This record gives sequence, C-alpha cells and structure tokens, in this order.
Amino acid sequence: MMGTILHILIGILPVGTFLGALVLLDSYKLVKLQDVLLAIATGCLAAYVAMMLSTVISDRFGFDERMYSRFGAPVLEETLKASFIVYLLARKRVGFMVDGAIYGFAIGTGFAFVENVYYVQHVTGATPGLWVIRGFGTALMHGGTTAIVGIIAKSSQERRTSLVLAGVLPGILLAFLIHAFFNQFYLSPLVSTLLMLAGLPVVMYLVFERSSRSVERWLGVGFDTDRELLEMITTGHLAETKVGLYLQSLQSRFLGQVVADMLCYLRVRVELSIKAKGMLLLREAGFTIEPDPDVQASFDELRYLEKSIGKTGLLALRPFVPGGTQDLWQLYLLQSQG
Repeated sequence: MMGTILHILIGILPVGTFLGALVLLDSYKLVKLQDVLLAIATGCLAAYVAMMLSTVISDRFGFDERMYSRFGAPVLEETLKASFIVYLLARKRVGFMVDGAIYGFAIGTGFAFVENVYYVQHVTGATPGLWVIRGFGTALMHGGTTAIVGIIAKSSQERRTSLVLAGVLPGILLAFLIHAFFNQFYLSPLVSTLLMLAGLPVVMYLVFERSSRSVERWLGVGFDTDRELLEMITTGHLAETKVGLYLQSLQSRFLGQVVADMLCYLRVRVELSIKAKGMLLLREAGFTIEPDPDVQASFDELRYLEKSIGKTGLLALRPFVPGGTQDLWQLYLLQSQG
C-alpha cells in the first residue's frame, strides 16, 4: 500500500507543483481556487470517460493497441480535455491568456492523476524510474497540451471578440501533434522528459509576460475611459459630448423614457466596470477583497434596464458598451464576488 501511494505521488507531484506555481504567479488572482479545483475534477472525469471510450472503441473496431496508443488516444484525450476549455470560453469565464493556461493545466493535472492511478493498479513490476518518467514527462505533457489549447483559443477569441471553431481547432491540433509525437517514442523517455521540463516553463513564462502586459494595458486604458465617462454622466456634462449628442439623436427613434433608461444603463455598466478594475488592482497589490453588498443590487438594476431598453436599444448602445471578452468577463468576476 505504501509503495502504491508513493508511486502515485511521484507520478502526480511534478504536475501538481507546476500548477501550484502557475496559480501563485498569477498576481491578479484571475482564477479562484474553487475554479481550479473544478477544472481538476473535470480533468479526472475526462480521463475516466477516455478510458471507457477507449475500451469500447478497441472492442468494437479491433484496433491494434500500439497504433491506437500512438494516434487514436491522443485525438480522443486531447478533445475531451479541451471540451471544458471551450465551455469556459463560450461562457466568457476566461478573461486573459493566463486564465486559459491555468484552467488547461488544471484539467491536465486531473487527467494525469486518474491515468496514473490506473497505471499503478494495472502495471506490475514497474521500477521507480517509470513513475519518475510518468510524473515529469507524461503528466506534464497532459497539463502542457491542454494549457496550450487554452492559450491559443483565448488569444484567438481576443482578436475576434468571440469564440469560433477556427480559433479552437489550431490549439487542439497542436496538442494532438505534441501528444502523438510524445507517444511515438522517437526519443528515449528520458530525453522526452527532459525536453518537457526545459520547454514548458519557458512557454508558460512567455505567456505570463504577454498576459500581464495585456492586463495592465486593459486596466490602464479602460479605467481612464470609464472614469471620464462616469464623470461626464454624474456632472451633467454628457450633453456636450459625442455620447450625449448620440443619445439625443436616438430620441427620434425611441421613447424619452427608453433614452433615459439608456443613460442609466450606461452609468451602471461604467460603475461596475470601474469596480471590477479596482478589484484587480487591489488584488495585484496584495489586498484581500471583501464581497460588496451593493454589487448584486447593481446587477438587478442592470437586468431591469436591459428588459426596459430592449434588444434594439442595446444594439444602439453598442458603441459605448464594450462587448469584448474582457469586459464581459469582468461582469462575471464581480458577480462571483458579490
């Protein structure tokens, strides 16, 4: 029993340590611990489903086990692991590339854990070296490939402002190629493991650097713009601006009450946006953020105003209400804190 536990720990400790380092390096704390744990659990489920499907596919089609391991398994496993990333992106739950990296690596961690437990139960006579290879090689590969899917898909979503299949497929294809190459054993297991150990930290470092600059740029430009717009609304100087003139022009197409609701809607959205950006800045400075009891009331007011304005009115406000993934994600951030 102690030997089994030791083998599992050797197989999972490296990828778990790497995931912990990613979470700690995220100075803005963009991904909450409970979301990381959910991603790990999802990875565990994906591994279990992959094993069940592999058995069914092998029995039904009689694939050669060696060939399936080299080509079929990478396609099935990477697709299953990537499915939760796609779900999170579609629900606007991923704000920046570093989020995608953390979620992806957490999913891979869960997947590697279940896979290693299975190997411990079914592989007899394995040397400690095998578990070192699985821990520092295979497990890191599972985390790294899914992190790559999250990074590439999020990068594509930022450019397109929406999630499309063409933005997800390149990441999944690259993950499949890396996984398949790893399973070909062109290189010795030790060399493959060393390459994984050398390359993965470099890739993650570059992602953190680029994502950090993206967060800082978004916070700086967005915060100033939101503050200026809120000041114009609250001081009554909005009528003298392009935004005010635009709202006045809408009076010929919408009822006066609807236009007034549009102005209220702008104010509430801007206030929430400023709160979200302020929360990130405080997190980055190391402060603990307490839930704001007024946030839920603001969201209730926002939902009421959306119904009052209607879809056509919301479309008319689109130039002044950003719909990019970061702006939609910040609303989720506030709701989860409220």
